[in-house]
Amino acid sequence: VTGILVLGYRQKVEVFNTFVDGAKDGFQLCLNVIPFLIAMLCAIAFFRSSGALDFFLQGIRWLVALAGMNDAFVPAIPTMLLKPLSGAGSRGMMLDAMKSLGPDSFAGRLSCIVQGSADTTFYIMTVYFGAVRIRNIRYALSYSLWGDLAGFLAAIFVAYMFFSV
Repeated sequence: VTGILVLGYRQKVEVFNTFVDGAKDGFQLCLNVIPFLIAMLCAIAFFRSSGALDFFLQGIRWLVALAGMNDAFVPAIPTMLLKPLSGAGSRGMMLDAMKSLGPDSFAGRLSCIVQGSADTTFYIMTVYFGAVRIRNIRYALSYSLWGDLAGFLAAIFVAYMFFSV
């Protein structure tokens, strides 16, 4: 902070007025972002409350069991599904897994690992691309989702490696 003030003074920049102008722009950015955030949070709530999530998880558990694999990671899938959408939503699913299965459960630990293995892709796309009105996000979105998938698979691998069931 001191460096910025000194540099501004040396270059004869009105630091306070520049700061106030930046704050005005930041406030306007927040106003532009709010509709996108509300739409995203409503979609997440509808998916959870409709029962579609539970139906999806039962199908995944059945497929994993049919393949003869360990299905201990399945309760952590909601955290993985919500992580690209919302950090707060995925954190809520992580806490839900820890409350229902225990913080030392495999799914609870895996949910914690997932928090650091991927980013909130749709949130980033919605907020930042929407705020500057970028409409063509095809490549950025697809590569970001591939990165999230790689993070999720790495999280599952690491969880089985360190906390095998």
